[in-house]
Amino acid sequence: MTEFVIDSALIGAGLAMDAFSVSLADGLSEPRMKKGKMMGITLCFSFFQWLMPMLGWLCVHTAASLFNVIEPYIPWVALLLLFAIGAKSIAEGVKNSENGCALTKVGISAVLLQGVATSIDALSVGFTIPNYTIGEALGATLIIAAVTFAICLPGIAIGKRFGTGLACKASILGGVILIIIGLKICIESFF
Repeated sequence: MTEFVIDSALIGAGLAMDAFSVSLADGLSEPRMKKGKMMGITLCFSFFQWLMPMLGWLCVHTAASLFNVIEPYIPWVALLLLFAIGAKSIAEGVKNSENGCALTKVGISAVLLQGVATSIDALSVGFTIPNYTIGEALGATLIIAAVTFAICLPGIAIGKRFGTGLACKASILGGVILIIIGLKICIESFF
């Protein structure tokens, strides 16, 4: 049982790194973010880090052949989503810099897209646990979600802390970070 928990936590930590980076970017983009919104963003990322491995596990048990068809495109989807969100953030940052440095807010649609984009690679984790029972799969994915939560909440707080000092450039930096994460996910898929 201890090995199961440790393995799940380590998988969760590995999967949460992209979400941590995006959390950092969100904090940079909105340094005056309220605690409720910080919790909402973190819960969104945690939910998708739970959902995607569960969907992967379900695919193994139901529609594995369908997933094999779309699997090669998953990193490209993540890249496109993060690129679009990052480019929008950069454009808003440039616009705000020209208009007196008004701070931007991270919208719910952006957070949902970020949640999907940063967890889409977690879908394949479901394929690594095909012998798990439904209870074991739920347990493992809940641990992954909890670890994501524990990693992303401080990420937003760190971003907020430094975003205040970078107010005019924070949105631009956050957008660049999102694009880099998208590129990283895509490049890693080749190795």
